Formats: sequence, C-alpha cells, structure tokens
Amino acid sequence: MTSERSAVALDAAAKGIIEQLQEDGRRPYATIGKAVGLSEAAVRQRVQRLQESGVIQIVAVTDPMQVGFRRQAMIGIRADGDLNVLADHVATIPEVDYVVVTAGSFDVLVEVVCEDDEHLLTVLNETIRTLPGVRSTETFVYLRLHKQLYNWGTR
Repeated sequence: MTSERSAVALDAAAKGIIEQLQEDGRRPYATIGKAVGLSEAAVRQRVQRLQESGVIQIVAVTDPMQVGFRRQAMIGIRADGDLNVLADHVATIPEVDYVVVTAGSFDVLVEVVCEDDEHLLTVLNETIRTLPGVRSTETFVYLRLHKQLYNWGTR
C-alpha cells in the first residue's frame, strides 16, 4: 500500500463492535448487539461495512511454531530511494507478514516467518538484499514470543 488510507469516521456503536471482535473474533452478532445496543442484523451490516472499508479484518491468528515455521525475525532495512516503492516490493515476498516504513535507524522494518534458519538466510540473501534501494540490513531473530495482543481497543 503506497498511500495512507483515509480515516473512517467511527461512531460509538462501531467502536463497540470493534472492541467486541478484538476480544473474540467469533463472538455471535446477537451477543455483540446486546453489548452495543443494536440488533443482530444491524451488527451484521456494520461488520460488513467495517470489513469492506478496511477498518477491520477478521482472520485466524496462528502460532507459526505450531504450523511448521520455526524461525521468525524482524529485519531492519536501511535504504536509498523511494521508501514506499521498496515497502511495496518487500510486501510481495511470501514470507513477509509485516512491513512498516519508519523513522530512525532503519527506513523499513519487515517481519518474516520462515521454516528454519536456512530458509531465513535464503529470503535475506536472495530476496531482500537484492532489491533495488536496499543499502544494508540487520536481522533480529526471535527467540521467544512473550506477548502479542490485538485488543488495544479504539479511540
């Protein structure tokens, strides 16, 4: 994504729906409706609009270790040139699950999920470091995940 999405105005009901789904993405619409003061049909319609507008995405979050991916890492990239173009290229790499353009020591941060260290080395050497604009990289190998939440609420 090369440009920022425009903010979608969220009313109290939409924020309540989002917070309910952050706690449990499988929560029934009727239960959500009771919590936010809407009918089941209204919640269903609101959730569909929130998904279509890109405000929310409902997915199953897996533990990579449990599904055969033994190596996760964050890769810091120092770059030359257009960072949005580089971020778009990096985002197409199948092993990449997170890309952010940053300010500070790195221009782009990339999270990768790989089968093992050899796979990580291949992604790093043959894919990421060969992209136009990549000046240098620094890899932070994950040893243990201590916290990963998605329920930060709304504002």
